[in-house]
Amino acid sequence: MDSAREIENLLYTYAERIDLGDFDGVADLFTHATIFASEDGSPATRFVGREGALKMYSMSTRRYDDDGTPKTKHITTNAIIHVDEAAATATCRSYYCVVQATPALPLQPIIAGRYHDTFEVIDGSWWFATRTLFVDLMGDLSQHLLW
Repeated sequence: MDSAREIENLLYTYAERIDLGDFDGVADLFTHATIFASEDGSPATRFVGREGALKMYSMSTRRYDDDGTPKTKHITTNAIIHVDEAAATATCRSYYCVVQATPALPLQPIIAGRYHDTFEVIDGSWWFATRTLFVDLMGDLSQHLLW
């Protein structure tokens, strides 16, 4: 498998795990990474490593008791991936749209934006190095966020 496809699979694995409510699995993807919840945000919006990622998702994202999921589907598109094989690094810009349906909320988009990611090879495998979240459009997040 080529590097760009491996990186693309990381994007989709993130979406699959978050939608399953598998916050431990999501955190595993960011073991070697820093997540920036907002560009140029304060230190409180930076989440470092596996523990930081687990903290961010656990404190912000609602999971429902009946199935343990957030009742969402994260749709990731428009991935523009640039790989530097010699340096074992890569960048990716992509779009996301999150749709949700709950007993209190009919199916609808609740948030859309962009991810700016960097990646690096560690021990022969691609890993997230950074993720910066950009929110471009917000809908009804009342059933998704814990605050």
